[in-house]
Amino acid sequence: MKKTLVAYFSASGRTASIAKKLAEAIGADAYEIKPLHPYTRADLDWTNGRSRSSVEMKDKAFRPQLADASARISDYDVIFLGFPIWWYVAPTIINTFLESYDFSGKKIVLFATSGGSGFGRTREELCASSGNGATLVEGKLLNGNYSTEQLKSWGEKFC
Repeated sequence: MKKTLVAYFSASGRTASIAKKLAEAIGADAYEIKPLHPYTRADLDWTNGRSRSSVEMKDKAFRPQLADASARISDYDVIFLGFPIWWYVAPTIINTFLESYDFSGKKIVLFATSGGSGFGRTREELCASSGNGATLVEGKLLNGNYSTEQLKSWGEKFC
């Protein structure tokens, strides 16, 4: 089995829950992607066009700062990358994460949580950020209550 990491960003805890369960199911290390400035409930109010998340998502070039850059990406062959879907794509902090490390030769498997939308153009929009040497795979939405066995069966397909 290849050395595997589950890296995830979670603003509300929902993605963190499934990411930790996935890491345990496939025997992977887990790494939380944290913004330098944590998001508040008001920041996440998608109905407010002036909320932090709304402003960030309107500007495709915006890159929120990471709290740290200590993920040891070079130690891993496969990286499962999890996040909530915001405005039909990954939050811009995922671009920041991808642009902060060298993913050459790595397989990146995307997974997400969502209140109602699918992946949309997420994979396509993240390709430029992941570098030319990475293989970016659209995994699946992990909404609902997945058993450890279901996550293991799905995750091991990529390892």
